[in-house]
Amino acid sequence: MSERIIMRTGEALVEGDKDYLCAEPEVVIGELDGPVGAALANLIGDQVKGHTRVFAILNSDVQVRPATVMVSKVTVRDPRYTNILMGTVQAGIANGVLDAVRAGDIPRDKVYELGIIYSVWLDPAVLSIPSAEVDHVGLFAVHREATAKAIRKAMRNEPIIEWLLENQDKVQHFFHQQGIEGKI
Repeated sequence: MSERIIMRTGEALVEGDKDYLCAEPEVVIGELDGPVGAALANLIGDQVKGHTRVFAILNSDVQVRPATVMVSKVTVRDPRYTNILMGTVQAGIANGVLDAVRAGDIPRDKVYELGIIYSVWLDPAVLSIPSAEVDHVGLFAVHREATAKAIRKAMRNEPIIEWLLENQDKVQHFFHQQGIEGKI
């Protein structure tokens, strides 16, 4: 049996070749009989209009393990956005979770004991793209990759504190730098 995992956090950024092809998840991973499990149950049981919480699924009736609850960072108001988020993006996330299990980042002997809270961002600019031109293959790929990356970083406690301290003055927050340069 693997060590107990109380709570791990991770994030990732994966960008595609179009502006709206971007995934920026944050994840919280932990035992279902601990604080993450309680939070996961509360999220599913306390739905909020515009921020519906759903399980990551491969398809209707096929939930992935560990149980993964998706929480949208964007207030969902448009049925087209909902269909992309709860279709292509949800499938990418579900596959990314399974990729993390296959890669060993999530121990197989813990898949029924862990829960993942997944904060998902789908660029609202996707609504400005005509439906027939939305790159669903690209959206699926960036969300799948970002999911596996965020989970890997969470489970490995990355970035480690030594790297952060060594690189603190070298890493610039993109939007902070844009503000300094007067671009936002």
